[in-house]
Amino acid sequence: MLQKLALNSAIILTTIYLLGCLLLRWGQSRLIFFPDRQIKSTPQKYGLDYQDVWLDLAEDKVHGWWIPAVESSAPALMYFHGNASNLGDLGEIAAIFHQLEVSVLLIDYRGYGQSSLKAPNEARVYEDAEAGWKYLTQTRKMPPEKIFVYGHSLGGAIALDLAVKQPEMGGLITEGTFTSIEEMAGLSPIFKLFPLSWIVTQRFDSIDKIGSLQTPILILHGTSDRVIPVLMAHKLFAAAPQPKQIEIFEQAGHNNLPEFGTEKYLPILKKFIDSEINDE
Repeated sequence: MLQKLALNSAIILTTIYLLGCLLLRWGQSRLIFFPDRQIKSTPQKYGLDYQDVWLDLAEDKVHGWWIPAVESSAPALMYFHGNASNLGDLGEIAAIFHQLEVSVLLIDYRGYGQSSLKAPNEARVYEDAEAGWKYLTQTRKMPPEKIFVYGHSLGGAIALDLAVKQPEMGGLITEGTFTSIEEMAGLSPIFKLFPLSWIVTQRFDSIDKIGSLQTPILILHGTSDRVIPVLMAHKLFAAAPQPKQIEIFEQAGHNNLPEFGTEKYLPILKKFIDSEINDE
């Protein structure tokens, strides 16, 4: 009797475990992306002139905002937000970037904001990033070496993927980003119980890609980041080829690094952009 109960219990637990594996494999996009459709504010709130941009992707559209610099010849900064944001959260960071005297392109991945209502996944967000790049280089006719790409959190993995594919760009900036989704999942005691190398299909494997980078990179991270540990920034830096730079912000968390504004944040960005422009 006891043996039969033990066998039945083992069968039930094994079935639950296997179902968990399958659910994680099939449903992982829902654990990575948290699309927000509501646009809470626009750059106008921060006194910025901007234009709506609509990028065509087959039957889909990617929505963005173009915020021109005063000087038409200024470099451009294309920004990729994290997994739980949208354009409506980016007015303040756009105003900060505007102080760098650069034009700014902000885009929402499909599923976010006013972009096409399609569930985001790794392949699609890479396509969305490429659409932004084509807008700058083909529609705006900007020289690639005057375009800088900046990604925060998940956006850092997207920016890095684009930089590997477009090595002629001026430079890459990542903020609070990770090495890979698999390593991030491995930080969870629960997820560590599962065969992550098989389950994870939305890989965002930046640590593997970064060795192929041919454009200068600036890595930013806060020591108090409770979402993505600062150790991942050091791993990415160690794996990246030269030219590379890392700046660690003491006491900065995952979302407040720009608050270190005029003391550290803006000067670092300006020096990086100016140095790469002047090297051309």
